[in-house]
Amino acid sequence: MTSVADSVTGPSPAEAMAMPTAARPRADAVTFPVAGAERELRLDLFRGLALWLIFIDHLPPNILTWFTIRNYGFSDATEIFIFISGYTAAFVYGRAMLEQGTLVASARIFKRVWQIYVAHVFLFTIFLAEISYVATSFENPLYSEEMGILDFLKQPDVTIVQALLLKFRPVNMDVLPLYIVLMLFLPPILWLMQRRADFTLALSVALYALTWEFDLYLSAYPNGVWAFNPFAWQLLFVFGAWCALGGARRMSRILSSPVTLWICVAYLLAAFWVTLTWYIPQIHHLLPKVIEQWMYPINKTDLDVLRFAHFLALAAITVRFLHKDWPGLKSPWLRPLIRCGQHSLEIFCLGVFLAFAGHFVLAEVSGGAWMHLMVSVAGIVIMSAAAWLFSWYKQVSVKGGTRAKSADADFAGGGA
Repeated sequence: MTSVADSVTGPSPAEAMAMPTAARPRADAVTFPVAGAERELRLDLFRGLALWLIFIDHLPPNILTWFTIRNYGFSDATEIFIFISGYTAAFVYGRAMLEQGTLVASARIFKRVWQIYVAHVFLFTIFLAEISYVATSFENPLYSEEMGILDFLKQPDVTIVQALLLKFRPVNMDVLPLYIVLMLFLPPILWLMQRRADFTLALSVALYALTWEFDLYLSAYPNGVWAFNPFAWQLLFVFGAWCALGGARRMSRILSSPVTLWICVAYLLAAFWVTLTWYIPQIHHLLPKVIEQWMYPINKTDLDVLRFAHFLALAAITVRFLHKDWPGLKSPWLRPLIRCGQHSLEIFCLGVFLAFAGHFVLAEVSGGAWMHLMVSVAGIVIMSAAAWLFSWYKQVSVKGGTRAKSADADFAGGGA
């Protein structure tokens, strides 16, 4: 069978055993696809899906909200997004580090970090202008309070400095700062992972455990902590990198095991049952108090282990049944999702703007169920249209002689 491990190829176990002992690859050796220019459409598909789900979850609850995964388990689109970001970053820059050396690859990574940082500052500026204009024009200060920019209006000089330091962020702007920090530490992660991949993952697990034991965190302005603690969320990012650099292939036997399948199914069903108790109070008493006391709170800020396990279960079942050569990946029905995934940085920023615009429409025009649905669908259509425009521009640039992006690079590597 094929799986996500298909995108990380190397010698098969039989081929490896046939090699001379000295020529056999180390168990955690880094290997890359033979067809390096072939795009992994499954990554684009699920990255695009994550962007759509993030947009829908940022709107007030509506009909489409019930189609997002956070209502059926412990994890949500953020886990999908960070895992794929780690996978693609390691894929793009791991190859560059092997072919061009650590110094050149690190320079490319820091250039990309700067590009994402500039995008974050641009997003912050336009988002503030959007909120301030609406709040002033409609004489409704609640917009400023709901979007978390009251401190900016009170002390703009101090707040701007804190925003540049990634400490102050309005609502819905927490993912990019997390990704910037994770990318900053990608060079040493890749350097060590190319030598001892399993050891690097073990260090990541150890840091995750220390975060929970000693309450490690980054403070936010004016108070509180980062919504996504980098000390904890780095585990998902590093795990994605580990999968990209050979871990997925080495796990293929585990992923294809029927035992793994049934464990994952059982866990997902259990998680679904727990989430049902959140929305149906009549069945809440059926959840044993002992389990309730042990399980809650399910902390998103520090990537609760139950959330991480839920994502792993979803990923294991997905890669088991969604093959790399699945014909549906070429379907025109999935093309909008895939295109959004191929331009994830631009679409993410656009989604933040659209989420507030949708919030404004629902508050000022109508908050009915059908208006909720129309706003959600309109946002998805606009994101898809923008992705089509970016794809068209990229094709025109390539025909005009501009160098194309590396496969799967977008959020990870851009055009660097």
